[in-house]
Amino acid sequence: MDALKLKSSLEEHSLLITDVRFSPGSTRLATSSFDKTVRVWDADSPTYSMRTFTGHQTSVMSLDFHPTNEDLLCSCDGDSEIRYWNVSQGVCTRVFKGGMTQMRFQPRYGRLLAAAAENVVSIFDVESETCVHTLQRHTKPVHSVCWDASGDFVASVSEDSVRVWNVGSGGVEGECVHELSCNGNKFHSCVFHPNYPSLLVIGCYQSLELWNMVEKQSMTVPAHEGLIAALASSAATGMVASASHDKTVRLWK
Repeated sequence: MDALKLKSSLEEHSLLITDVRFSPGSTRLATSSFDKTVRVWDADSPTYSMRTFTGHQTSVMSLDFHPTNEDLLCSCDGDSEIRYWNVSQGVCTRVFKGGMTQMRFQPRYGRLLAAAAENVVSIFDVESETCVHTLQRHTKPVHSVCWDASGDFVASVSEDSVRVWNVGSGGVEGECVHELSCNGNKFHSCVFHPNYPSLLVIGCYQSLELWNMVEKQSMTVPAHEGLIAALASSAATGMVASASHDKTVRLWK
């Protein structure tokens, strides 16, 4: 595999950048920052941002593009405020409360939005903004949320535990169906493996925890020299990427 090569550097934010997401159907990407703004860029022409969205009154902590409506972008801030933005029109279309740490749209359909605030994960109906599930068995703040590829299950990670919730596969919706407690190495991030639906990859300090939920087994893999702050998966390549505070990104297959 060829080494990654820097194509461009996007440098308009004045403070720390908290999240970055690509639009599923275009070359656009969006960034959120402690500078209270959301910026949208064209990866093919990144000299200047296409849009700068202002309105949040505190640091913007996370954001995500809708999987089918490429004009819909959502963001959340440290005051638990969620905003919907229309990218083409450059305006905020909705404001409501419920997300602080991280938010992710349900894949494929985009009917639901998972948003973490303190030790609770809220599942919102995207159209009505109604909270349809409140997932609240964590005892410590939730750092990360992720959906499985089917959009039926969502995983949530706090430093001492990981929980997987049923939100649409039949059975009891909103039920915690799998749970793993940490054995000393604090959890931080998570992603479902692209080829093995029952395998959840958990980012910790210096290591990855591979958790087979069906077999109820986990394995620790040395991975980095710092905290693994973020994980991403690719169905096209079957790979998982880990990004760490040690300033490296590593690819796993």
